[in-house]
Amino acid sequence: MYLLDEKEKREMKELLTEKAELFKAISHPVRLCILTILLRDGRSNVSDMQCCIEVSQSTVSQHLSKLKAAGIITGVREGTEIYYSIQNEEIKQIIHLIIGQNKCNRRNES
Repeated sequence: MYLLDEKEKREMKELLTEKAELFKAISHPVRLCILTILLRDGRSNVSDMQCCIEVSQSTVSQHLSKLKAAGIITGVREGTEIYYSIQNEEIKQIIHLIIGQNKCNRRNES
């Protein structure tokens, strides 16, 4: 059995804490739905997401803020709209594992 030295223990603890925070940020049904939409479509604005997940725009915006603060998504302004996309490749892989590859394929690829 291999025992970790103090440096390795500290690094492992930091890594696990970071990953736990990542999972905490996505561990809500609305946020998972948002991420699935973004993975499927590549990018989306609040209005389009709100129509797909049937919650208020303010609710979508609140969840987008949490995802953005966690460094999971990014937003780009185009005129009066902000289009969001997933910037974290690790999250894309996690969503594929949770939801399934087929559910995350783009609509126009079906």
